[in-house]
Amino acid sequence: MKLFKIAKKFNNDEDGAVTVDWVVLTAAVVGLGIAALAAVKKGTGSLTTKINNHLSSQSIVSTF
Repeated sequence: MKLFKIAKKFNNDEDGAVTVDWVVLTAAVVGLGIAALAAVKKGTGSLTTKINNHLSSQSIVSTF
């Protein structure tokens, strides 16, 4: 009978299931973040180059 109580307690314990849920949700959020970064990376790279070229062509006047 003691074995059945231990088995029933083990079957009803849901602490591990909650941990697995959080791990899966965290992995999903990280995956979505990486996907968003990959989608935006190409556009920001070309924009950064354009801004760099524009700022490099500007001159700074230090006299008043």
